Amino acid sequence: MTAYSELVGKTYFIRTFGCQMNLHDSERVSGLLDACGCNLVESIEEADIVVFMTCCVRENADTRLYGQATALISAPPAPSGRRVLAIGGCIAQRDGDSMRRNIPNADVVFGTSALASLPELLERAFEHGGRELIVRTEEDTQGFSTDLPSHRATRFHAWVPIMTGCNNFCTYCIVPHVRGRERSRTMESVVTECELLVSQGVREICLLGQNVNSYGRDNYGSPRFDELLKAVGATGIERLRFTSSNPKDLSDSVIDAMAQTSAVMPHLHLAVQSGSTRILKAMNRSYTREEYLDLVKRIRLAMPEIALSTDIIVGFPGENEEDFVDTLSLVEEVGFSSAYTFIYSRRPGTPAAQIPDDTPHEVIQARFERLTELVAGLAHDENQRDLGTTVEVLVEGSSKRSQNMLVGHSKKNQTVHFELPPSYALQDLVGSIVNVQVAEARTWYLRGSMVGDPR
Repeated sequence: MTAYSELVGKTYFIRTFGCQMNLHDSERVSGLLDACGCNLVESIEEADIVVFMTCCVRENADTRLYGQATALISAPPAPSGRRVLAIGGCIAQRDGDSMRRNIPNADVVFGTSALASLPELLERAFEHGGRELIVRTEEDTQGFSTDLPSHRATRFHAWVPIMTGCNNFCTYCIVPHVRGRERSRTMESVVTECELLVSQGVREICLLGQNVNSYGRDNYGSPRFDELLKAVGATGIERLRFTSSNPKDLSDSVIDAMAQTSAVMPHLHLAVQSGSTRILKAMNRSYTREEYLDLVKRIRLAMPEIALSTDIIVGFPGENEEDFVDTLSLVEEVGFSSAYTFIYSRRPGTPAAQIPDDTPHEVIQARFERLTELVAGLAHDENQRDLGTTVEVLVEGSSKRSQNMLVGHSKKNQTVHFELPPSYALQDLVGSIVNVQVAEARTWYLRGSMVGDPR
């Protein structure tokens, strides 16, 4: 890597907003800064370089970014005397040169395809002393961020992007406009990376893409995600997950590959967004309510124990009470283990932003509360199925409330808490897989006791 003398010895802090793809990009940014001789710190106050990796899917992400970034103006001085603020990710790609209108103290703006440029841009920012906003949103290379060094958050889990971009153009979604069209890595490059990660002790891999079911369409003429699942499963990885999955492209061959590949965890995030066929059409989701329910039946036939989670938007323009009731009934029929529920956020530049809607906010808010109450009840009921059973947990660390309470996730992606056994130290168990006897099943987590030895 090119030497960047202004960066050597500088401290840095990264805050990530949004999806798993942003988390992966943050790990690559961290790896780049490490390679430049920078040092990661745990707070903004300790940092000479502050990087915000942003998401623009919902309006509240913009608001949080603007608030936290402008708060730096009155923060204590950086250790080196000069703090550089860099904004990356989707908001950076969307706003580019206009970023300083909302964030007057921004020094560097780098887009979703310009990660590799960050050291160069930071070097210029320190040299110029903040006299100009330095922006790069054009693509650096036809390569992928996976070609860059990485500083993973944990040694036992890894994000592995298999593709970037999206061709679906859902009418509410800004992602295709800031991430571009679908572009898949070769199967060989993905499998090679996974083999390396396994050799390094990684126990769980999550394959990433805006629509993983489309993987390979651009390279091979038709999707090959089913083949990729089997190939990655054969690397020796113990736990394999993937996200995100569009229902319209989840084929029977992918379902079969999931069922046949023992490393694939019995959990699937399958965003439905609405239970109304009329609203799904307005969203350009390319499937109907009936097709979604039929897909769920086929998945559960192949994997009876699978846990399903989803995304749901309330208040899409034109949604009426009948549409919303359709959503409630679909949620109840599927029996989701969890759901990310959102009130529709109008995104400038998307077709849905042009659809007029006069539904009062209090009506939308009341619907949202009815939905979240239903989702919570179903999540509670789903967790009761594991009460008294033993679940396998990948231990991630101690809980925020107590060093003696450990936390991890089950195969079905449930959060599981258990007490640190007196015969073990925390470092003995983090990254290990343990069995936990479930004594308590709450709405959003399980609690129990470790039984047997870790592995």
